[in-house]
Amino acid sequence: MNKVENNQVTISGEITSDFIFTHELFGEKFYIIDVRVCRLSGNDDIVPVMVSDRMIDVNEDYKGLSIMVQGQFRSYNRHEECKSRLVLSVFAREIEFVDEIPQGYDNNHIYLDGYICKEPIYRKTPQGREIADLLLAVNRPYGKSDYIPCICWGRNARFVGNLQVGTRCGIWGRIQSREYTKKLPDGQDEKRMAYEVSVSKMEVLSDEECEQ
Repeated sequence: MNKVENNQVTISGEITSDFIFTHELFGEKFYIIDVRVCRLSGNDDIVPVMVSDRMIDVNEDYKGLSIMVQGQFRSYNRHEECKSRLVLSVFAREIEFVDEIPQGYDNNHIYLDGYICKEPIYRKTPQGREIADLLLAVNRPYGKSDYIPCICWGRNARFVGNLQVGTRCGIWGRIQSREYTKKLPDGQDEKRMAYEVSVSKMEVLSDEECEQ
């Protein structure tokens, strides 16, 4: 499989932030914007999208506009407070501004093909709901990997709980955000946002089958 095809994201929603500069690579500058993506439940996910200044005029104010993005879910480690923190965002390959999101359009979809790189954690909520946490390593074309936290429910959670590190999995789902509170060294609380893939479907893949 082409390594670009093993990490595919499509989201659409409303831009809610200004551009925040992140880094520059070979003269190309990259920025983060937040996109509010609606769930069927009526709640929202706030998804960070990384864009290049070669794709969009970063000096313009796009807040409130609707956008459709295709790209990849990527991670990198940010070092802070003597620790390493996993930072996630959608790396935009294509963007399109639209007047409105088409009715019936799947506005939050992700497919990942990767390897379990940490022992899955299976548990039950106080209400008896089954959950499993999964960390998937998804290879990039040039030797790096993205580490994507995923959460499974019900029968998928039971299934994942029995899988071993190194198992290759295909995962379909959506990107979700959740707010949490971080206790800082000075004793103050800081609100932060975490991101993960909520899994709707998954299967174990075979390297031999995919090479044929």
